[in-house]
This record gives sequence, C-alpha cells and structure tokens, in this order.
Amino acid sequence: MIEEEMDFENRIVSPEYNFHDEDNEITLRPKTLAEYIGQDKVKENLSIYIKAAKQRKESLDHVLLYGPPGLGKTTLSGIIAHEMGVNLRVTSGPAIEKQGDLVAILTSLNEGDVLFIDEIHRLSRNVEEILYPAMEDFSLDIILGKGPSARSIRLDVPHFTLVGATTRSGQLTAPLRDRFGVLFRLELYTPEQLGEIVRRSAGILGIEMDRDGSLEIASRSRGTPRIANRLLKRVRDIAQVEYDGKVTEKVAQAALARFEIDELGLDDFDRKMLQVMIRNYNGGPVGLETLAAAVGEEAVTIEDVYEPYLMQIGFLTRTPRGRCVTPLAYEHLGIRNDGVQQSIL
Repeated sequence: MIEEEMDFENRIVSPEYNFHDEDNEITLRPKTLAEYIGQDKVKENLSIYIKAAKQRKESLDHVLLYGPPGLGKTTLSGIIAHEMGVNLRVTSGPAIEKQGDLVAILTSLNEGDVLFIDEIHRLSRNVEEILYPAMEDFSLDIILGKGPSARSIRLDVPHFTLVGATTRSGQLTAPLRDRFGVLFRLELYTPEQLGEIVRRSAGILGIEMDRDGSLEIASRSRGTPRIANRLLKRVRDIAQVEYDGKVTEKVAQAALARFEIDELGLDDFDRKMLQVMIRNYNGGPVGLETLAAAVGEEAVTIEDVYEPYLMQIGFLTRTPRGRCVTPLAYEHLGIRNDGVQQSIL
C-alpha cells in the first residue's frame, strides 16, 4: 500500500478534510445554487429563503448545516454569501479560543455578512454565551474591569447571518441549536449525482473522460463529493502516465485497483478490520477496545473514521455486547458464513 495512505488522516477514501484538498476544493467549488449538484431539497428551500430575505432587504436567518463530512457544508456557506451579495468570513470552533476572539470577529463584520463557523459543536461554553445575544439581538454584552468596579456595556453589531456546520449535531447545546432559524441535514450522494460532479470537475481540470469512467469513480466514492474529486485527481495521474490520458471505465478500474479501493469504496484497512473480526472473533460481538488492539489502531479512530461507512452500507452493526459483522460483509469478502457467529441479542 502507498505510504501516504497508511495515515488515516490522509486516506484517499477518508471524507475528512486534509491539506491535500485545499487547492482541489477552491478550484472545483461551485459558486451558485445553480452550479451546486445534489441536495435538491436543501437547494429548493434555501433558494426560497434567500429570495425572501433579499425582497425584504434583510439578512438571512441563521443556518445550521449538519451531516457527514465532505458533503459540501463549507461550499453552501460560500453560495449563501454569493447569492445574498455579501462577504463571507470563515472560521472554526477550535480556532475561537476566547470570548475576545469572537468579539473581534463579530465587530469586524459588515451589514449582512455571512459568518461561517465550521465544527461549531467545538465552541467552548464561554464563547457560546457571547454568541447568544449576538445571534438574537445583534448585540454584545461586554464586562469591563473586575471585582466591585466591574461594569457591563452593550455593543451593537451589524446584522449578520451565522452559518454553522457540524458533523455531530447531537453535541450542540440546546440553547445554541434553538437560535438557528434554518436547519438542513445534508445526505450522502447517489452514484449518478457523484458521476455528474466528477464530470463537472473533469471539465474544469481539463481531464478527458467518458461517462462510464465517471460512474466508476463515483461508485467507489462512498457517497461523498470530496472523495470523488480526490479519486479523480489520482486516476488522472494514472491515465496520464500509463494510458493515453483519457479516463475510461477500464482506466478507472485499473487505477483504483492500484490504490486497493474496491467496487464499494472499501480500502485495505476496511477489509482488514472485517477480516480480523471474522477470523479472530467469529464475526463478533467484539468490544471496541479489543478490536482496536487486534488491528493496531486507536479506538476513537475506529469509531469516528472507519466504522461509520461500514455501518452505512450494512457491513457492520453495533450492539450492547460489541461490534458484529453482517452476512453482507461475508458475501462481499468472499468468506463463507458457517453460522458460527455468536448471538447479537
């Protein structure tokens, strides 16, 4: 396996953002709702809300975007700012460490601007307390001084739209969640939608590609545009060096086989984890810590990075007693299921 892919943060099929994606996403990111592919219900409702706000000459209600990583939450925030004709300010929950950091950001906004906070569930509680009046009343309550001489002053901030993005909506506090007027869940994309995204990206990058080639990449992209665009660039390199430069179904299959990505988008570690569970534990149940020790990976990494997709496609289940491999996984791996798997009840 290629060394770069051994690090889970740089896995080619990881939906998480890594620094290799920066140029990719800036170049390929759509600028308008018309260019944005997929998430049809979100686009339809968002278009109405934006038109209504512009007709009233008001800022858009605060928007919360949640769902798996790599589906376009950051892109949608940019589209909202573009459609509203205002500036976009981008930051993240971990980057706002103190109340003063947030105050500085809010007081530097212009009327109607969009403030995008990625990983908003990671805001500290002290910072959230500053955010509440800013979202509701567009004002900030600042405490000056300490002790008996302390006094409170109220600062007005421009009307703005907060767009929050999170992959873990359940970790948002109820007071923060309740202050968002618009909530959208982004869903995984279909292979047909991803194929359309791949063909659009290929056109921007000047890659010659046929429909079958784009669908082959799309079918192995785990329903995630970020992965699809990442695979496209890797396949382009193989097509350029070892073929005539055109990405066909055959070229895509050969390139993705080189990266050990199978027809469902599973990589070598996905298959290794399933095989260990089958071979060592009769398919489960097996505890998370035990599984982590058996495959040589941290438990939190397995839970947050590897398990979600395997559960989405029905290859893995979580039970009170531990993780279990399903018959679908046996079939995909070509392993005979002799019915020796322990009860999961």
